[in-house]
Amino acid sequence: MLEPRDEWIKKRAYAIWEEEGHPSGRDAEHWARASGERVALEETAANGSTIDVKPKAKRKPAIAAAAVVEEKVVKPAKKAPKKAAVAKA
Repeated sequence: MLEPRDEWIKKRAYAIWEEEGHPSGRDAEHWARASGERVALEETAANGSTIDVKPKAKRKPAIAAAAVVEEKVVKPAKKAPKKAAVAKA
């Protein structure tokens, strides 16, 4: 069974993984980032400072953001003006 601190880090690392769109092979990175966040929270609490626990605005998943990019309409380039026909005399 995990200690309460490790349980918090595990849940936060999972949340980071979800926020990043479920990338594979970055679990150690997510764990380290979550662990750093926990240390910062503990230091803030030890200093007697208040901790802002408001949730961040939900981010759009990376897949949805990519889909929006694909929906953009690309306008064709302007055509060069036609040259006036020169009459041969």
